[in-house]
Amino acid sequence: MKGRSKMIRIAAVLLPLAAIAALALAVWMHTAPFGAKLSGQRLERALKSPNFKDGEFVNQIPTEVSTGSFAQSMWNFLVTEHPGKRPDRSLKIEKTDLRHLPDEDLIVWLGHSSYILKLAGKILLIDPVLVKGAPLDFMNRPFEGTQPWTPEDLPDADYVLITHDHWDHLDYDTQTAIRSRVKEVVVPLGIGADFEEWGFEEGRITDLDWGESKSFYNGFVFHCLPARHFSGRGFKRNQALWGSFVIEAPDGVRIYAGGDSGYGPHFKAIGEKFPGLDLAVLENGQYDRYWPQIHTLPQELPQVMRDLKARHYITVHHSKYSIANHRWDEPLQNELKAAAESGSALTVLKIGEVRKLCDLNEAAPQ
Repeated sequence: MKGRSKMIRIAAVLLPLAAIAALALAVWMHTAPFGAKLSGQRLERALKSPNFKDGEFVNQIPTEVSTGSFAQSMWNFLVTEHPGKRPDRSLKIEKTDLRHLPDEDLIVWLGHSSYILKLAGKILLIDPVLVKGAPLDFMNRPFEGTQPWTPEDLPDADYVLITHDHWDHLDYDTQTAIRSRVKEVVVPLGIGADFEEWGFEEGRITDLDWGESKSFYNGFVFHCLPARHFSGRGFKRNQALWGSFVIEAPDGVRIYAGGDSGYGPHFKAIGEKFPGLDLAVLENGQYDRYWPQIHTLPQELPQVMRDLKARHYITVHHSKYSIANHRWDEPLQNELKAAAESGSALTVLKIGEVRKLCDLNEAAPQ
């Protein structure tokens, strides 16, 4: 009886504490950084979309976020030893003055999936993340030396393009810091609700479904295209669309921003619809055997290149964060092997390096 009474007293203390913790978590997850719910005209558009079924957005082909149990994948990620997941030294980068870029078509990679394009004199920020790649800093720390810039260092943007709403692609702190210096925001359907929640005027936000395009007054055209991935900033998934984009500049340059995507038939379809892409920026990194359908695996990267048939390739989604169990520098080897196997022209960038598009590699690597 004494033992039972002790257990009751312990439960009487722990249960209220657990309830308080659960309430605090729920309150925290309703704060601004977690974004807004799909509602209003965006919800009406989603309900009419062929990509929205049974209350959520879906991929073109059946896709599992994880092919193993959640417990297994978390144990493997958090507990199992994986040597080399993070570099043992500060990485060498080029701390470019981002506010004073040459007046030519160019790309500047900022690490992971963030990069700047300058096309026809206009500045485009793609998935800019310069503060937090996760809800809390310790969850996804950048490698030493890879985050020397703050949002204030970014140039004024004619366009911000977001491929999906995951924290390592959509950073609340970065977006709110540059809000007054952004002219237009282009996102997959549903993500515009987050930007409205964060103080961006509705007239500056363009939500696009797969297959939709938007032409702007200055000659830029954005085509929203499929990707094989998922979305969600909290526990509830797929309430906003994810995607890839073809960006057409008025000077004729066409660039594919691939976002995050497992391999699927959409790559070949995009290559056929947009022949002769000048540059394709592809995901390469953060893959794992527990989620092989939502990120491009190393052995699939050559086929992606063959499907797209772009003139040049650059890979991203690596060299800043460790969100998977492979060595941090493994993607750097993957891209070289993929280019050689596919016969594709690849440019390997250093973080912060300014590379003019006219100076991209002209010949396929040997």
